[in-house]
Amino acid sequence: VEESPPRRRGGSGIQSLNPDLSFIADVAVAWFSEEDHLQTGGHDPVDNGFNLQQLEMSISASVDPYFRFDANLVFSLFGVEVEEAYGTTLGLPWGLQMRLGQFLTRFGRINPTHPHTWDFVDQPFALGRVFGGEGNRGLGAELSWLTPLPWYVEVLGSATTAAGASTARSFFGAQDLGVDTPLDLEYVVALKQFFPLSEDWSLFFGLSAAFGPNGTGRENRSEVYGTDLYIKWRPITRGSFQILSLQTEWLYRRRQVPGDVLQDLSGYAQLFWRFAQRWGAASRYEYGSPAYAMNGSAAAADYLDPEWSDHRHRVALNITFWPTEFSRIRLQGSVDLPGWRDEPIWAGMLALELVTGAHGAHSF
Repeated sequence: VEESPPRRRGGSGIQSLNPDLSFIADVAVAWFSEEDHLQTGGHDPVDNGFNLQQLEMSISASVDPYFRFDANLVFSLFGVEVEEAYGTTLGLPWGLQMRLGQFLTRFGRINPTHPHTWDFVDQPFALGRVFGGEGNRGLGAELSWLTPLPWYVEVLGSATTAAGASTARSFFGAQDLGVDTPLDLEYVVALKQFFPLSEDWSLFFGLSAAFGPNGTGRENRSEVYGTDLYIKWRPITRGSFQILSLQTEWLYRRRQVPGDVLQDLSGYAQLFWRFAQRWGAASRYEYGSPAYAMNGSAAAADYLDPEWSDHRHRVALNITFWPTEFSRIRLQGSVDLPGWRDEPIWAGMLALELVTGAHGAHSF
């Protein structure tokens, strides 16, 4: 596992005739106690019985001394989707780096990642609620700066399209009103900091914000503010396969609507423990508040989630077995407690993941 923050620097000046290529398959058997189970992730298991979460093809190669190309194509039972396809600069001065194309924005911790890096079978419902089932992404450009400070500090900003029901839900979403001015784009800014606390302990802390127009009118704006924290213990000073990590992320959203302003809070906290070479366990707690008007009263109707009229809590537990580093089997159970429902929603999932090809180490 890569122990430093994910930022590529440099690259080969000679293009390989064979780019790095990998395939990652995620399949699951699932059971839900309710037909309307409120799963928000685009790659979550959603049907009782067998589910193909995704088959991802990852392509990566240095194009020349100036650019690197990365793409992630996702195959489902119903078609093929270009999830990401972008170029990254390799030689900009002063610690600068740029991405151009279609990419997942680097808001928070979960959003820029793919399912095979997650500790759970499904994604936290906060991401689907705020950004959409596929995560916040779009066509655009990103500029990042690796500062010369004595610890790792990266500052970045991106501008992307604000449309997409499953990729920019809090912004234009399904109501694509087009781009007349730069204000019709979505903007993300973020601060990433990494601290090696000791040889065994490390910490990653981030602050993020996203701004853009929303689907209730071109002049109405949405703002999303986020903070994320990841603490990891891995005893490299002695021979051990153990890993203990705590990860938490919270999103505050503010949306202008005709005659009012809505605000809500969503987030999760999860603990992962790899207690043996091939075994790990994890627990996760999730929370989502109802949307409130700025005067403090509960909103009569949220135009995105009209049924979300009360607090929602969800707790999940899982255990994972890795036959090798290229496969894993995961058993997960959860209970969902939406306050507007009379009964809890129980779920069980048994998932298998297979990785083949030139798949690199996951980022910290």
